[in-house]
Amino acid sequence: MNIIWYGQACFQITALSSKNSQVLIVIDPFDETVGLRVPKLEADILLTSHDHPDHNNVKVISGSPFLISGPGEYEIKGVYIQGIPACKDDKGGKKLSQNIIYTIEAEEMRLCHLGDLGQKELTPEQLEKIGEVDILMIPVGGVYTISAKDALRIMSQIEPKIIIPMHYQIPKLKFKLDGLDKFLKILNIKSIEPLLKLSIKKKDLSEEEAKIIVLKP
Repeated sequence: MNIIWYGQACFQITALSSKNSQVLIVIDPFDETVGLRVPKLEADILLTSHDHPDHNNVKVISGSPFLISGPGEYEIKGVYIQGIPACKDDKGGKKLSQNIIYTIEAEEMRLCHLGDLGQKELTPEQLEKIGEVDILMIPVGGVYTISAKDALRIMSQIEPKIIIPMHYQIPKLKFKLDGLDKFLKILNIKSIEPLLKLSIKKKDLSEEEAKIIVLKP
């Protein structure tokens, strides 16, 4: 499995399905209003966490993908996906509307993408649906999502094996978010060498302490 981050909450995941064929999954493609170069991506499956321009630029994705933009359970090309209702704020979605958390099962691994999560902690019902997570993609930039401190609490609830921070301040981004350094400082990590992509298999996962992986957009 290969995981590439393009900034904000946008990822492309290349995985082998249960039928041993390659499946391309794109999550939360953004448009030009964010200030970043809009990636021209291809997908078999396209996930959007909510209906905002920095997360739902579906028209830029080629390949006639199967679009998922709401809660429910899906099986597409041997990949299992679950959409779980959540909130973009800590006031039940009354301030910043709703958000969808996605779990993705492929190559005997379970991924979780939290979208623009604004809840300071997950509910027991959400945690039950999320289940055991191998790789967690979590926002850490605050402002429109959870803060670095909130992210730490969410991580302790989910207990993933690998954490990929997302939705934080990077060069050219027009939104003013907290930087990655704030998140790393809370974890007492001075610096991490970013990767262009994460290439991983089930056997690479460790049962020991969770690992932070920083991807370079």
